[in-house]
Amino acid sequence: MSIEIKQVTNSTDLEKAFAIRRQVFCVEQNVSEEIEMDEYDDIATHILAYIDDKPVGTARWRFTEKGAKMERFAVSKEYRGKGVGEALVKYTLDKLKDNDLIYLNAQESVIKFYGKFGFVIVGDRFYEADIPHKKMILKS
Repeated sequence: MSIEIKQVTNSTDLEKAFAIRRQVFCVEQNVSEEIEMDEYDDIATHILAYIDDKPVGTARWRFTEKGAKMERFAVSKEYRGKGVGEALVKYTLDKLKDNDLIYLNAQESVIKFYGKFGFVIVGDRFYEADIPHKKMILKS
């Protein structure tokens, strides 16, 4: 099973990314669509992970005054544990490697996952969409 990561370049693929996010965040985690689909979707770079030409995961990144922010990592339930999340993170880190600061807000349940890539916790627990998170930065 080979995972292919592609940058979203058209509205059809962007809707595929949004569909995965709606399923993972809105349906499974009960996040309102008003929170999940935000104003940053227009300025972020979106990617899709494919297995056998089927979109199975997505993520986005954008640039803030603090640095490069990785966001909205989501993998369809039936494809979790198959390396899709890792492929999305590796692709994103490769694209952002020339940035001085790379960071994300991790749900507490996936802090160890991001730790495998060199991210470390900075700061205290906070809540986004009623889900506990911690800010993490990539240590160089």
